Amino acid sequence: MAEVKKMPLTTKVLIGMGLGIAVGLFINLLGLNSAGSFVNEYVVNGLFFIVGKMFVTGLTMLVVPLVFFSLVTGVLGIGDINALGKVGGKSFALYMLTTAVAIAIGISVAVVSGIGEGANMASAAAFSAAQAPALSAVLIDIIPSNVVNAMALGKMLQIIFFAILVGISILMVGKKAEPLARLIEISNEIMMKMVNIVMAVAPYAVFALLGKAIADLGLNLLLDLGGYVGVLIFALLLHLFVTLMIVLKVFSGMSPFVFLKKMREVQIFAFSTSSSNATIPVTLRAVVNKLGVNNSVASFTVPFGATINMDGTAIMQGVATVFVANIYGVDLGITGYLTVILMSVLASIGTAGVPGVGLIMLSMVFTQVGLPIEGIGLILGVDRLLDMIRTAVNVSGDAVVSVVVANSEGKFDAAVYNNPDAGVLTTDSLEIDEEAELEIAQVVKETHDTKD
Repeated sequence: MAEVKKMPLTTKVLIGMGLGIAVGLFINLLGLNSAGSFVNEYVVNGLFFIVGKMFVTGLTMLVVPLVFFSLVTGVLGIGDINALGKVGGKSFALYMLTTAVAIAIGISVAVVSGIGEGANMASAAAFSAAQAPALSAVLIDIIPSNVVNAMALGKMLQIIFFAILVGISILMVGKKAEPLARLIEISNEIMMKMVNIVMAVAPYAVFALLGKAIADLGLNLLLDLGGYVGVLIFALLLHLFVTLMIVLKVFSGMSPFVFLKKMREVQIFAFSTSSSNATIPVTLRAVVNKLGVNNSVASFTVPFGATINMDGTAIMQGVATVFVANIYGVDLGITGYLTVILMSVLASIGTAGVPGVGLIMLSMVFTQVGLPIEGIGLILGVDRLLDMIRTAVNVSGDAVVSVVVANSEGKFDAAVYNNPDAGVLTTDSLEIDEEAELEIAQVVKETHDTKD
């Protein structure tokens, strides 16, 4: 009897995504989500909210230990401090380059489309600009004054700095530190197994997250801002399927089609959670196990990219700036557009890791080019949906840079990249090996008996 082929996790997640969108639309179109209704109280803000929130919290729970152990292991794997510096330099340069190109695309598409011209729209939401930190403060803040506090608050740049410092220090100690190096490597493997466990519930979580998001969104708002939404989505997809794929092909020689197929799962997670940081465990697993990037590179490029890579946000800034400028009849001119590009690239560094980074960066740009801050209120209503797409673009950019940098450093396995079954997660991946289980139990028993 032929063995039944088990459904891969990616397929299940895609099914969950489709069903979530369909159910969300059904609830929204029939008006079942009105305030105080049974569906609103117990389904959308009850079941959907709880399941989705638990999943995102589960992923977030793994981020700090996974990044720490993975990055320390990566530093030990490179073994050469100069090579680590090259990885960091190349990653930073590529992230800044793609961000600059992204916002140029956003501005160009918005200018050509002419969105907002002749519109007479009133802002339905008030917006007060948050204060962005100075670049000097961000640079100083990279070094943690309290490591435990940095990990508790999930300050990614501080965690990256400390993990690299720990890795370098272990290398300097040498042979005496081998037991600690082995312990950290084992801890990293354990964290990756925990990622697999959390991902097992992903199809149900994705269904709940998208069901709630679509049910809450409201199609009328999308229709009112149809021009802005359509242009922004087009610019985001253009950057994802053209710009990033050209960068991938030119600088690594790898197939864009294989990349997009293997990144579907990560993109869905990013779309569902709207958080690059929460998606780090999934992105890191896919980049290493599916795309063939060595952990020594991926452990740096993925969390670093989740912190400073703002491709999707940069495109939003470009489109939103042109849209609001046209509504208020402000002619920015070439100088204004160049200022927007420069400000966005600098702001992506200066606001790294700050909550609500997209709107903070946008308020900075508006202030610089003389646009009224209250114009942001016009687009607040649809920002939740667009943030989902922006995050999917951002994590794709992280993965592209990871492949390019790893390939340039000789830390890339093309065979894994081209293997369609590499890193595919099924229920078999979650089964406990009975022999290993007995071995661990025996070790614990012997240790306990020795203490007695």
